[in-house]
Amino acid sequence: MKTDNNKTINNICNIKKDGNSNALDYNKSDDIKRHPCFSAEASRAYGRIHLPVAKSCNISCNYCHRDYDCPNESRPGVTSRLLAPEEAVERIYEVKSLYNEISVVAVAGPGDSLAEPENTLKTFELVRKEFPELIFCMSTNGLNLKENISNLKDADIKFITVTLNATDVAIASKIYRFVNYKGICYKGNEAAELLLEKQLEGIRTAVSKGLIVKINSVLIPGINAQHIKEMSQSIKKMGVYLFNVMPMIPAEKSFFQKIGVSAATRQDIVDVTSGITGINIMKHCRQCRSDAAGLLGNDISSKLNNNKEKYHDNKKCCSGV
Repeated sequence: MKTDNNKTINNICNIKKDGNSNALDYNKSDDIKRHPCFSAEASRAYGRIHLPVAKSCNISCNYCHRDYDCPNESRPGVTSRLLAPEEAVERIYEVKSLYNEISVVAVAGPGDSLAEPENTLKTFELVRKEFPELIFCMSTNGLNLKENISNLKDADIKFITVTLNATDVAIASKIYRFVNYKGICYKGNEAAELLLEKQLEGIRTAVSKGLIVKINSVLIPGINAQHIKEMSQSIKKMGVYLFNVMPMIPAEKSFFQKIGVSAATRQDIVDVTSGITGINIMKHCRQCRSDAAGLLGNDISSKLNNNKEKYHDNKKCCSGV
């Protein structure tokens, strides 16, 4: 993937749009009023459920390690077990038996939702037949987003979260080890250019098709902290509804953990986002697990029968006991 001084990426970022002009229309949406991640007020009454059906991932982030999991830890990418799409309906019934006020069902890992889109789409198809009242939401790294927009619209997915950690190739190349796209493995600047181009095209397309988009950015001290405000301006122009900056939690055995990159703090988030204007900033994120369920402030996933310890591989647990 070749670009002239990131010209392609810059052109995608610098979309001529009068700030986040669709935010007012979205604020009137009844769906947003019931989505606990997109509305702080909704998070006090409505719960969500994450269905961990996305097995594979097509990129490698330096703060992640795919073999690491702990049932007592809460962070994106962690699940006690994978679900097959056919198990999704059963999981929702079980969750609703413990907390019935579930408004949103999402696929948010533990891999990428669109690395193998068939599993994700089949899950939503099965859930729709049984729970037509639920709002559909999905998280992705954005690599395969644009080419799947039509399928996502057909599946009635209304909310998309894209993890976008940089809009500058030089910065992004420090965050990702490789990108696997259509069977070819890219590394270094080439990987960063490809990923950013696909992410930004996907975000722009999703917004243009009426999907409500949230951007998750992992704040990595010494890597992208000084870039967050600049990035907020780019995504604001693209019509993104919500910007969520999260502190990096380096997974055990991840590259960043091995070389000593420090975890970010909540104060770091406050410092970085305090001067951002013109776009909604999420302040109530809990960095949920891929199998999270219930209220944002009261995860009940550990109470689920098929999430209990007998399904957990203790060799991959932080405690190892």
